[in-house]
Formats: sequence, structure tokens, C-alpha cells
Amino acid sequence: MNILIIEDDKDLCHAVSWQLQQEGHLVDCCHDGGEAMLYIRQAIYDLILLDCMLPGEDGLHILRSIRAEGNLTPVIILSALGEVDDRVTGLNAGADDYLVKPFAYPELAARIASLFRRQNAFEDTSLSYGDLSLDSAENSLICGDKKCALSRTEGDLMRLLLQAGDKTTERTVLLHKVWGLDTSVESSNLDNYIYFLRKRLKTLDSRVAIVNRRGHGYRLEYNNEE
Repeated sequence: MNILIIEDDKDLCHAVSWQLQQEGHLVDCCHDGGEAMLYIRQAIYDLILLDCMLPGEDGLHILRSIRAEGNLTPVIILSALGEVDDRVTGLNAGADDYLVKPFAYPELAARIASLFRRQNAFEDTSLSYGDLSLDSAENSLICGDKKCALSRTEGDLMRLLLQAGDKTTERTVLLHKVWGLDTSVESSNLDNYIYFLRKRLKTLDSRVAIVNRRGHGYRLEYNNEE
């Protein structure tokens, strides 16, 4: 999971970041509310941990701004303000959860796990576009009565393309989402995996194509003509 921590307490940020990385998460840290939107607009994060009291721009203002823009990335507020009115204000601003400082890391980890259990309960394990569907549980690609297994990387990449459908997903977003924020993987590696996926589609006789928008990224296209 790609996680953004927006927190001006650098010691707390470092401690939480270290714990999350030990669990296999990829973490970015931002200490200034004025820079927070630059990070958020990269559109590569699965979760945001947000402090309310930040230099530069208030955390609640940041939260209201991203929700007004239609950004639905899950947000957990981390705040020293623990009164009922503070928690209600944060949740009404669009937060998915609210955790009062100081907190024990196991509680934060439990809140994160609970948040994504709730989210996954409302999501189907399959994604579809045209004649193609991805079974996330089995990590397999299906077209009609044909099925093929995917590698983990192929599955992660195909999932992002199916979620976007006919909208182009930028190359940097695909690279960061699949290989991580600090990846040293070369951009050409993405093209190699697109080549593998195109071979999978050909094997399945799918009428879905992966289209390259040169200099930008990739999108799906469905030919529904018989």
C-alpha cells in the first residue's frame, strides 16, 4: 500500500513511517500543509494520514479541498485535539477515521486494517471492461470461457488499467502504484509488462486492446464490432 503521512512532528512521522515500512507499505512524508496538495495530486496514494494542525495550511482545509475536488482517497486524521466536537468536525470534513495523539502504533495499524476491510466489503473481487474481467482473488484474466493466470505484477498493472477503463493512466502513476514510490525500475520495464499483457489478451482472443498515448500513458479500448 502507498501511504502519505502529512505531519509536522518529524519524530512522530519518522516513527510511524518506519513501522509502516516494516509491514511492507511504501511511505512518503510531508511536513508542511503548503506542500501537501502537491503530494496528494500525484494520485498515487492508497491512504493519507493527516495531522490537523500544520504549518502553511490547516489540515481540515486540505481535507475539505481534496473532497471538493472529488478525491476519495481514504484519510485518517491524527490529531492532539480529542474532544467530541473536534472528532465530529474532522469526520464531517470528510475523514474516514480519527485517531487522537498520543496513540500506540498497534491501534493505528488496527484502524488501517479495519478501514480497508470495510472498503473491501463493498467492492467486488472482479473488475470488468468490454469482454474482459479480472478475478482479483485468483489473479486471473477471463474472456468468455477462456482464462489465464497472471503474475502479481501483471495483475497489479491490469487492475489499474481496468479501473481507469478508456481513460489514460499516466506512466508515472502506473510505475509508482505497481513498483513503489522509490522504485529504481526503469520506465522501459513498464513497456515490457504492457507487452506481456497484450500477449495475454491475444491468447484470450479478447477484443480489448491496450492503447499507448505516446508521452503520457496507457488506456484500454474495446472494439465491439463483430
